[in-house]
Amino acid sequence: MTTVLLIGASRGIGLELARQYLEEGWRVIGTARNDEGLAKLKALGAETLRLDVADPASNSGLSWQLDGEKIDLAIYVAGVGDRETTASPPTREKFDFLMHTNAMGPMMVLPQIAPMLMESKGVFAAISSHFGSLALTQTSMAALYRMSKVALNMYIRCAQHDFPEISCVALHPGWVQTEMGGPQAPLTPEQSASSLRQTLERIRTQPRAEDRGAFLNHDGTPLPW
Repeated sequence: MTTVLLIGASRGIGLELARQYLEEGWRVIGTARNDEGLAKLKALGAETLRLDVADPASNSGLSWQLDGEKIDLAIYVAGVGDRETTASPPTREKFDFLMHTNAMGPMMVLPQIAPMLMESKGVFAAISSHFGSLALTQTSMAALYRMSKVALNMYIRCAQHDFPEISCVALHPGWVQTEMGGPQAPLTPEQSASSLRQTLERIRTQPRAEDRGAFLNHDGTPLPW
């Protein structure tokens, strides 16, 4: 059975990805940081692990929780947002929370699970954002969030060199009707998750050189750095 690991799958796009992969007959291992999130995943039929990606101590224990596993696809979905501009200096707590969740989390997760992905020549995908594109920046809104996604994108770019046996990719899920995206967003979580799955399945089953270490839209089209 094909196995997907979803890091941060208790709400929004992560929960919808879990639902769709389960419907397609995949084995789903989903992480959440609290009982409520774990219960949502268990109700769908997913296997669950408790993990707080913003806590280095919690993050560092992922490998032993997955000891002996073979993973075909891992998706780092966890993320937090902030809408402040550069005119409002962030608190240390806010800076640390965003950077730990959006940037440091993937940096701690991938080295632990890379051996499990190498066996299947699998894919490590991180949910990024077009807000992490320098070329597409046209406003100062969400400055700290943008910075955290730029850091994430650079990590994916660098990680591809360290883990050549797997495909590493950063994906923009689109503007989605989630807690972060708001009700005015044009895409539903169902639509975004379906598009992401199609792109990831192509990368997993028909790997191309240009997809390795790439920054892609949910539909697989390249985005500028």
